[in-house]
Amino acid sequence: MHSLLIVGVGSIGHRHLRCFQQTGRVDVSICDSNQAILNQLADQYGVFDKFTDLNSAMASRPEIVVICTPAHLHIPMATTAVDAGAHVLIEKPLSTATEGVDELVAKAAKRDVTVGVAYVMRHHPLLLDLKQVIETKRFGRPLQVTMNSGQHFPFYRPAYREIYYTSHETGGGAIQDAITHMVNALQWLLGPTTALVCDAAHLSLPGVEVEDTVHVLSRHGGILGSLTLNQFQTPNETSLTINFEQATVRCDLHNGTWQYCTQPEGDWLPGGEYSLERDDLFVSQANAFLDAVEQGGSPACNLQDAKHTLQTNLAMLASVRDKQWYHIP
Repeated sequence: MHSLLIVGVGSIGHRHLRCFQQTGRVDVSICDSNQAILNQLADQYGVFDKFTDLNSAMASRPEIVVICTPAHLHIPMATTAVDAGAHVLIEKPLSTATEGVDELVAKAAKRDVTVGVAYVMRHHPLLLDLKQVIETKRFGRPLQVTMNSGQHFPFYRPAYREIYYTSHETGGGAIQDAITHMVNALQWLLGPTTALVCDAAHLSLPGVEVEDTVHVLSRHGGILGSLTLNQFQTPNETSLTINFEQATVRCDLHNGTWQYCTQPEGDWLPGGEYSLERDDLFVSQANAFLDAVEQGGSPACNLQDAKHTLQTNLAMLASVRDKQWYHIP
């Protein structure tokens, strides 16, 4: 059994707590400045060790630390954990700025610890199927990608007006909190984002001023991309379409299916179908990270991948501000 500390047990920390426990491979302790939440979750999940500050928590020498605090705290907290010799899983996004990222990469290498970032879509079976389709060149080269997503954010996160979401400085807004999942997934599937132009606005969500709607045109080298997201529509749906040289593939993540069409006026043919429960992807992510720790392998999303997604987040915010294309390092 691994000793595992979760730092920050708000909504996403709570989910990591129950999902890591479901692996049956960890003894969990928790850390949060909110004593009431600590007591509630400790009672609910049978957690014995609970801490109100990171220094006290790290004094217990956890083997693995999962950081679920607001994004501007991720790098300093991860650095503290790595300095103590712990493996670290950081909730997305990696940060709100690139300062300290390269130093964290160097320290993780020096201490020989595993550090990953929790972009959970890399564990979705539909996208794993699609990655195999791309890597085997089953339908030739991908040429164009479109991805559209939306949900009624207040229904799923009713406390959004009281948390980090309200400010870009703490990782809030639809760019850093939501569409970043889509961006990271496409970078994993298609390669780095090389250029983009972004438009975003606050259109609907009451009580905040950050953007709740995002439209992006992107380039992945020679592949053209288009992404849209809103946080107020009633259906919770995400669809991904890739046009290849020899076929079109469509993934509907909300109903767990992908299909393909290879002929003009041809029928859609079944590619795969999966039935997922609410926590399945997070349990898969937890098991995969524990495997990487035990086997010394790379996590599903390493620091370099997450840094590129962070640079893309920052380019989107800058493009909205400056109304121009940005090229990504």
